[in-house]
Amino acid sequence: MSNLPAHARAVVIGCGIVGNSVAYHLCRLGWRDVVLIDKGPLPNPGGSTGHASNFIFLVDHSKEMTALTVESVNQYKEMGVFTQSGGIEVARTSERMQELTRRMVSAASWGIEPVSLVSPAGVKDLVPFINDSIILGGFYTPGVGVVDSLRAGTIMRERAQASGALMVAAKTEVLGIDVDHGRVRCVRTTAGDVEAETVVITCGVWSPRVARMAGARIPLTPAVHQMIDVGPVPRFAGAKGDIEVPIVRDMDTNMYERQAGGDLEIGSYAHRPILYDPEDIPPIERAALSPTEFPFTQPDFELQMQHALELVPEIVSDERVGVKYAINGILSLTPDGMPVLGESPDVRGLWSAAAVWVKEGPGTGKALAEWMVHGQSEIDLHSSDIARFHEHQKTRTHVRARAAEGFNKTYGIVHPSEQWASNRDVRLAPFHQRERELGATFFEAAGWERPMWYESNGPLLDEFGDRVTRRTAEWESRWWSPLINAEHLAMRERAGLFDLSAFAIFDITGPGALAAVQKVTLRQMDVPVGRNVYTPVLSHNGGFKSDLTIMRLGEEHFRVVTGGASGMSDKKWFADHLPANGTAQLFDLTTAMTTVGLWGPRARDILASATGDDVSNEGFKFGACRTIDVGTVRVLASRISYVGDLGWELYVPIEQGLKLWDLLWEAGRPFGLVPCGIGVYGTTGRLEKCYRAHGNELETEYNVVEAGMQAPRVKSEDFVGKEAHLRHREEAPAAILCTLTVDDHRSKSGEKRYMLGREPILTHDGAPIVDSRGRHSYVTSAGAGPSVGKHILMSYLPPEHAVTGQRLAVQYMGERYPVTLAVVGSAPLFDPENTRIRS
Repeated sequence: MSNLPAHARAVVIGCGIVGNSVAYHLCRLGWRDVVLIDKGPLPNPGGSTGHASNFIFLVDHSKEMTALTVESVNQYKEMGVFTQSGGIEVARTSERMQELTRRMVSAASWGIEPVSLVSPAGVKDLVPFINDSIILGGFYTPGVGVVDSLRAGTIMRERAQASGALMVAAKTEVLGIDVDHGRVRCVRTTAGDVEAETVVITCGVWSPRVARMAGARIPLTPAVHQMIDVGPVPRFAGAKGDIEVPIVRDMDTNMYERQAGGDLEIGSYAHRPILYDPEDIPPIERAALSPTEFPFTQPDFELQMQHALELVPEIVSDERVGVKYAINGILSLTPDGMPVLGESPDVRGLWSAAAVWVKEGPGTGKALAEWMVHGQSEIDLHSSDIARFHEHQKTRTHVRARAAEGFNKTYGIVHPSEQWASNRDVRLAPFHQRERELGATFFEAAGWERPMWYESNGPLLDEFGDRVTRRTAEWESRWWSPLINAEHLAMRERAGLFDLSAFAIFDITGPGALAAVQKVTLRQMDVPVGRNVYTPVLSHNGGFKSDLTIMRLGEEHFRVVTGGASGMSDKKWFADHLPANGTAQLFDLTTAMTTVGLWGPRARDILASATGDDVSNEGFKFGACRTIDVGTVRVLASRISYVGDLGWELYVPIEQGLKLWDLLWEAGRPFGLVPCGIGVYGTTGRLEKCYRAHGNELETEYNVVEAGMQAPRVKSEDFVGKEAHLRHREEAPAAILCTLTVDDHRSKSGEKRYMLGREPILTHDGAPIVDSRGRHSYVTSAGAGPSVGKHILMSYLPPEHAVTGQRLAVQYMGERYPVTLAVVGSAPLFDPENTRIRS
């Protein structure tokens, strides 16, 4: 007879570090009747937690991953399972040494201290057995350490059980998950069935397989990470603990070496990508070691052994030291390298916590539990949200292609703008061929190929001469062109044509449509038909869930336009808040519509020459939207701008997009129209106007008042985050979003350097700036302002530092550069009265 309950508040499937953490934190936050299930035995059910290399480095260039890691370390310490050893990332090349200065910058931005750059001799002092003659230096983080992840999972599980809120069922296999009307209803197991309206999949490499039981998808692939233990190591013969020497990451060879008691563990991310399907993972009863410990493939490790011999010859060349353990360990990889967290967009009540490694396990469990219980997490998880994936990104082909490409970049030097090479040309605008003919350099967004700049604009460099900034340093010249600045100036003087095909577009229609959009937006949506409204979308705590534009096309018809990167997450958020009575529906038009942007002082002249409709300022006011004729094409024109100039977003059915492009191109020739890339749209045009961007300035940890986006009045209708927003309006802000400009770009070498974003803002004498909530000031966005002749930075600053004219500093590549605070709040640097956009 089964001892499983017939009903549970939540069923968590998987007893690795993540599952134990999610279950514990759900119980800690007040949920009762939680059931935790695993097919394997406890404490080690056979997943990646049992064999994963258990060290934790704190600093990541991702703010989100760093926050999850720091929170995890704090929990590991509280449980008494963390051993601090320190860790060093060593450089064999000058390129890597430059990258290590970036690590210093990220550490300062996210508040990780102490950290330091150390000389080869300094590395040798910390790790006596290292060959310091082949390295140029290292990045040392004393707070690095190792964790007993199996013990941590046991502690969390037992704490939840002791509270009476958790029941654990080991050696229990999940056979199926029942779904009814789009919501999970029951988990079927070998020990009986459990009815539950909330199910959390924390199954690591098995997660896609379990999700398919419910008709859902979790896009990840199992992949090999090779590791060996060699020993006994004479130097470690007297070791009193698991680790007493700092862990070494040999970054240029994609390897690491760490003491493991009397042995040395060597791991590699340098071998060929070896990918599997979840179905390839054997059941525990048929696994030689464990299901996720595959036989070691020696040929894949030959070069790695040579690299290890070079770095730690004292140990690896010692004939007394032999290989004691070697595996192809299985871990989870996703197509973008981030975890897969949140409620599935496929099935309501089905949650995922997958592709989470030991280093961020407890932090992720806590954050997901907060999200489930409170509707949001303290750490902004937008980059890990399972709803972020577009349909093509969930395919096996895409997942495996990107995972294979990303694997060897685990310790790679990855530029912030670096583009994926695999699985490209998936989504093409109808005018893509025209863009190719114009020499477009394409960047990818949500699968769409978007021009970043056009080589055909080369003559503009001569036209604008010294007004166009040239960069000479290799790093910030990557994935960039001075043509971006030239296109910007041409748009400001004449007009630019933009490909906005990556927009996500969906309609909310029906008698309940107005109430539905009111519920999730800060701004007033009950506006006249033919108006567009730019609005923040808030989380429950009054932070930013998103920002987007909504057009009212009819009494019961609203069109939502949002960025491709957040489009699917926004779609789920709106869908989740539709009325239960079915009086409003959502229709995704993303692949049915395409968008062209036309902006600049001659934009009206161009559009007027292509249409018989009235597009004068009196006939077509800023903020209006309506259908016009452009030749034979019926175009939904919306007078709005993200670049701060006169113009329109023009929407047409996708099959008519090429016709619209050609008509505008011909109409624009007499007026000097140029094609402009997303470099202008997303950076230079935006920054000159101090426009905020989701994922940069707009995150859940900052609120509307801090971002300087509060309206004079708050609408009477209720909306998500209203209570918190009203409170924020009464409080003094802990930080204020400001715009700064760089005073002097000259480095110590004399070469001019240009910040790219995420660098720390410091006091003039180099001290960190931290607000009353413990948030460090850093550059949220950076880029050229060609029309104002300045390199522009945006950053949140505490009120005492948010003073116009204040002299501060920014840290970039190991040096400090002087900056001046130009604007406190949202006033634009360019055209501060907004006369151009409203002309």
